Amino acid sequence: MNTMQAFLNVMAIIAVTLSVNPKSEACTRVVYAGRGNTTITGRNLDWMAPIPTNLYVQPRGINRVSAQGDNALRWKSLYGSVVAVGYDMGVSEGMNERALVCNLLYLPGTQYKMTKETRRPMSSSLWAQYILDNYATVDDAVEGLSRDVFYIDAPDMPGGASTTLHAALSDASGDCAIIEYTNGRIIIFHGRECRVLTNAPIYESQRTIEQYWSRIGGMKMLPGTNSSSDRFVRASFYIGCIPDTVKHEVALAGVFGVLFNCAVPVGISIPDSPEVSQTQWRSVADHSNLVYYYATTYNPSVMWVNLRQFDLDDGAPIMKLDIINQTKAYIGNVRDDMCPDKGYVPMFSMEQWRRSQK
Repeated sequence: MNTMQAFLNVMAIIAVTLSVNPKSEACTRVVYAGRGNTTITGRNLDWMAPIPTNLYVQPRGINRVSAQGDNALRWKSLYGSVVAVGYDMGVSEGMNERALVCNLLYLPGTQYKMTKETRRPMSSSLWAQYILDNYATVDDAVEGLSRDVFYIDAPDMPGGASTTLHAALSDASGDCAIIEYTNGRIIIFHGRECRVLTNAPIYESQRTIEQYWSRIGGMKMLPGTNSSSDRFVRASFYIGCIPDTVKHEVALAGVFGVLFNCAVPVGISIPDSPEVSQTQWRSVADHSNLVYYYATTYNPSVMWVNLRQFDLDDGAPIMKLDIINQTKAYIGNVRDDMCPDKGYVPMFSMEQWRRSQK
């Protein structure tokens, strides 16, 4: 395929994307895999308004139910985890004790359900938690999720935006996977090459756009807008520029640098397009050391949770870092700032959220 034909193909993808969804979504996830299993996953979360988020460390052995109704899935967590929970009702990402990371990112146009649905419902608020509770590696997760036993039941977010998501998985080996739902069917992309994800268009089309730009070369020119496709191209180029190293401080600095490059500044917000908005928070997961780093835009001092410092045995207390109602600026290791808690309550409906606000 010549350069002009490649350019026309890319423009066609972009045109279709804009015609279906004129909004340009936010959130960027990248994975660095260096020597000696030096694997780091980073993520920006961007939205028009703050998404109040707390951190929870949870032990093994927690009983969960996937949705309301008799047809819901029930399970008991096999692995402890640290999770970021929005509105104290929905897990947006996390890392488990086996160093599996799951990040959920916005994907408009997602269709979770088929016309005649026979699978069981899984609340979007528990999708990431289910993965972290049940799987130790990306291979395990891909094998389990490929059975396609549930669909995602997704109530709208507070504010009215649809909860249409795709999931990005990564593990300590550097293996990765992207999970999307198209016309009700689960679609899984699996391999170490799946190290970057943003939002629309679907992952396969994003890869086509990135391949076009890779021919030009990032040292000559890179697209610079806040659009999902442009962030995907920049993130793909810059994550590949980090030196191949066993030094975690170098890898961590490199991943944070990529996230800053793809972040959206404070003040960027487009009416009726909540996703084209400022970065609210960022996280970095160090798979090798089981350390989860977190920083908000308005308190950019980095805090972290070291899972190896917590009791994750069945029956141990759930520990919570209350960032929403924090009375001080957290910085560094927050183990001593976390308190025992009963745990978050998954959101199964908007009515449930409205009741919680009264």
